[in-house]
Amino acid sequence: MKLLEFLYVQFEKREASLFKGIQSFDTAKLKHAETKEKNPLPDQEVIQQEKGVQQLISGIENFDQGKLKHTETCEKNVLPTKDIIEEEKKTA
Repeated sequence: MKLLEFLYVQFEKREASLFKGIQSFDTAKLKHAETKEKNPLPDQEVIQQEKGVQQLISGIENFDQGKLKHTETCEKNVLPTKDIIEEEKKTA
């Protein structure tokens, strides 16, 4: 029990010493510091670019597929069949 009391007294002494040091600190010893802004705000051009990208993405996401017309695919370059390939091999 005495060890616990001793530790408590030591803790109280340290705490009192810290408080005394804080209260008696002379703020005149502090130096003036210039702060530099490391994360500047974006300029208007960057904001407009981001808005343009957001509008593009929004337009794609909200696109109404009902406005599309049906189309038929017309294949203009027909690939040869196996028979045609075999005939060309024989004639070559």
